[in-house]
Amino acid sequence: MNLRQPLMSILGFGHSGGGSHHWWVQRLSALALIPLALWFVFAVVHRVDLERQVLIEWIQHPLTTVLLVLYFACMFYHAQLGLQVVIEDYIHTESRRNLILLVVKTGMAIAAIASIFAVIRIAW
Repeated sequence: MNLRQPLMSILGFGHSGGGSHHWWVQRLSALALIPLALWFVFAVVHRVDLERQVLIEWIQHPLTTVLLVLYFACMFYHAQLGLQVVIEDYIHTESRRNLILLVVKTGMAIAAIASIFAVIRIAW
């Protein structure tokens, strides 16, 4: 009789409950992305043909800076969550799956940090 798995589940280290948290976080990030993505698309479409200095001044506005940072953080986090689900569903070798998840999570974190850093650097 092996009590390791039930004990791990009780302590919160097992498989129980992990999927529901991931599902909720993915839905909440999608919900946050709806207004942010709509704002981003409309804001960029209206500023496509503006000069560089006008765009920089627009990004330097405090509300624009905050919304851009929120948009990039939510977008890359939501993308990472979605890719994680696909990888976990279709990559069956555990070592390969863990390596790909590490690469995806690291790549998304680097892209998010670079995007947010660029916005903050322009804003200041």
